[in-house]
Amino acid sequence: MLFYSFFKTLVNKDVVVELKNDIMISGTLAGVDQFLNLKLENIVVNEEKCPQLASVKSCFVRGSVVRYVQLPATEVETDLLQDATRKEHSNQVAAAEKTK
Repeated sequence: MLFYSFFKTLVNKDVVVELKNDIMISGTLAGVDQFLNLKLENIVVNEEKCPQLASVKSCFVRGSVVRYVQLPATEVETDLLQDATRKEHSNQVAAAEKTK
């Protein structure tokens, strides 16, 4: 749930999504769900590589086909993200010890 919460903070920000088939889609993140499926608006795609997407203005990207999501550096609070990651890890370890 950590990544879902993180991506929810990036709604209405410009991102670049690289897919597993090497297509790069730039656009505004309009939404994200718990499966990390992404809804992008105002998209721009390299027309040489993917001419069929040249006229598309918005798209839905299934989370399982995403290789990378490039984020604006100014939008990422690394200290907060590291603290949240450590907290979630310690909660998972504590839950695992309770089941033993």
